[in-house]
Amino acid sequence: MMNLMHWRMVVAVADTGNITRAAERIGMTQSGASQALALIEETLGVQLFSRENRQTLPTAIGLPVIEQARTMLVALENIRSTVDATKDIQRGTIRLASFPLVLTTFLPPLLRQFNRLYPGIQVVALEVSDDEVETLLSDGLVDVGVALNPAPARNAGRLGRDAWVAVLPGGHPLARRSNEQGVSLEELAEQPFVLATGGCSTNARSLAADAGLQLLDVRAEVREWSSAFTLVRENIGVTLVPEMTLPTHRQGLRVVPVMPRIDREFALVVAPDKEPSAAVRALLGMLADRNPCGSGLARDGGVTFNTFVD
Repeated sequence: MMNLMHWRMVVAVADTGNITRAAERIGMTQSGASQALALIEETLGVQLFSRENRQTLPTAIGLPVIEQARTMLVALENIRSTVDATKDIQRGTIRLASFPLVLTTFLPPLLRQFNRLYPGIQVVALEVSDDEVETLLSDGLVDVGVALNPAPARNAGRLGRDAWVAVLPGGHPLARRSNEQGVSLEELAEQPFVLATGGCSTNARSLAADAGLQLLDVRAEVREWSSAFTLVRENIGVTLVPEMTLPTHRQGLRVVPVMPRIDREFALVVAPDKEPSAAVRALLGMLADRNPCGSGLARDGGVTFNTFVD
């Protein structure tokens, strides 16, 4: 039966024009090389070489067969090079920190796909606040974390984005605004307000401060988004929340876009002064392949997010 050694011998004979020198090149005996060549010719049913004046030269049919053999051997070498280049990321552990909302929505399908691609790499996810993500990264306690609105120059793999929206009691005067009109952040800041943080430092108060505004009448401050929706239904005040936190059932609530639009982006990042490991580079590379031009985003229920096929 023909094997790769036989084909290496065929190419070596073509290169050297001599069976003895070809056998020396690939580490076979002269008799073994002669037998191998005879076996190939017998199996194929054609003569690949002719012997003239102590030279072994390709026949007309031998020429294209030899070129195909070269192509096959080059392809095999490329396969080996590819495998060798990725051996260092076939095993390992990635420690990942994320705040709850992204950990339960964006990350599960992403991590399932990564596990299929790199079954030897274990991803250990830790649920923390967004402020804690940066602390854990800086202290080297995690390898990668989910950041909000990371700096453009930062080594990051984009997950997706959503917009901040106003949630109002159904009978509130601003609730009559159309989606095209929307409400401004300045108008919201003047209303009785239910401040929801979701455990994140970026919230309505920080957004107002960034715009040079102040929430003038905070009636309640809660951590959970769901608690804010309950208080808005009770007409305690208005609130500003990320679009992806909106409840499925919105009886008693009116959702109005904020104009101009305020987006927030999610991305996987490494510590600014740390070189990512090969495993982390593989994870970020998978995200880049999914979203090569910053696109690949889909709309679903008003939330903009990456579509991860599971």
